[in-house]
Amino acid sequence: QVQPVESGGGLVQTGGSLRLACVPSGRTFSGLTMAWFRQAPEKEREFVATVNWNGGRTTYADSVRGRFTISRDNAKNAVYLQMNSLKPEDTAVYYCAADSRHFYLYSSSVGDFDSWGQGTQVTVSS
Repeated sequence: QVQPVESGGGLVQTGGSLRLACVPSGRTFSGLTMAWFRQAPEKEREFVATVNWNGGRTTYADSVRGRFTISRDNAKNAVYLQMNSLKPEDTAVYYCAADSRHFYLYSSSVGDFDSWGQGTQVTVSS
């Protein structure tokens, strides 16, 4: 069982940057599509970005495209979310997720992601 563990959240001012990291507890992320989601208070969890098994394919939500970058370092067994030009509406708990059932395929459906971290809080002050 793969268990993502997030880190890197915090408080930042509008226009600032943060870099989130996700590493596995248990089985590695090797061969798996990885994703970031977020959930703001009183809102549903929403998709942020995905990256395929080798980092060669990514997908972004319209709300973050051009500001956020998802990447992975398979040598370090880690996935990252670089967040630039942060806005107050980016305030949320950010979750790292893995599709642990499909290897070397690209997962694009929320339902494909079955392993979730505990989340890390990102707060952007205005």
